[in-house]
Amino acid sequence: MTKAISPSVAIRVAGLHKSFGRTHALDGLDLSVEAGEVHGFLGPNGAGKSTTIRVLLGLLRADGGTAQLLGKDPWRDAVALHRRIAYVPGDVTLWRNLSGGEVIDLYGRLHQGSGAKRFGRGAGGRRAGGLDTARRDELLERFDLDPTKKGRTYSKGNRQKVALVAAFASDVDLLILDEPTSGLDPLMEEVFQSCVAEERDRGRTVLLSSHVLSEVEALCDRVSIIRKGRTVETGSLGQLRHLTRTSVIAELAGPPNGLAHLPGVHDVTARPIDRGQGHRIRLQVDTDKLDAVLRSLSASGVRSLTSTPPTLEELFLRHYQDDVRGEEASAR
Repeated sequence: MTKAISPSVAIRVAGLHKSFGRTHALDGLDLSVEAGEVHGFLGPNGAGKSTTIRVLLGLLRADGGTAQLLGKDPWRDAVALHRRIAYVPGDVTLWRNLSGGEVIDLYGRLHQGSGAKRFGRGAGGRRAGGLDTARRDELLERFDLDPTKKGRTYSKGNRQKVALVAAFASDVDLLILDEPTSGLDPLMEEVFQSCVAEERDRGRTVLLSSHVLSEVEALCDRVSIIRKGRTVETGSLGQLRHLTRTSVIAELAGPPNGLAHLPGVHDVTARPIDRGQGHRIRLQVDTDKLDAVLRSLSASGVRSLTSTPPTLEELFLRHYQDDVRGEEASAR
């Protein structure tokens, strides 16, 4: 028997296991998503993201561990939970003979989250079942979607728009978005990001699985990185940036004495400028060692300095590169 989770936790997964024959898709995965946050769910192909989402949606039964959404069991309470959850996959399939508007309205009637007070604020609050019709009309215009066309006529990008409009206009407490912007152009990507920020402001929780790391960096309060069915890192972007390095470019009046030997400094390159009257230096530094580097640069006379914090993409790539190197070393 599972215990009810705190109302402040929308998703709680602990020690989740799922195998397909000899393949261990999930190998003790942990995940915690706070209510009201946008949580990034990251990992390479085959890491276990889609399997986790299918367990959360009640489409797969886990072999071990526990999973709870909104205080309920996703397998036992799937029907009740789906009234409070909107799901957008990376490849949306529509009924061929229904129009986009009919699909949106149908999905809306299936939803009835616990946050009915959200209707009546913002765009106008007209309600049809679990759908905010004013919000739907606004989103149709923002996503430039013609709701009168049949599902069979839509491009991949327009099918994604139908699902996104239905999700954002429905009365739900949790949005599970699995590669939701697949097929959208850059302009529609901006619209999507604005909508996610608005949903967070309305108090909704968003679990966002995405390969668009700039999207995750722009939207997410916290991220979880998984690999081989296990969570390897979780936290805010600020907390996770200790895993990677800051790029520094500086022009110095004198030579960078001893800089390359400081702890946490990597890939130092220096060349003279202004006929030997100064040096341009480039380096990578572990974020927690930045203070010592700045002191050393100041001692050489800083003329200009550019410091670039690590992006989520750099964090993500470096984390996996280090893991792969470790595996290769242990295999020798």
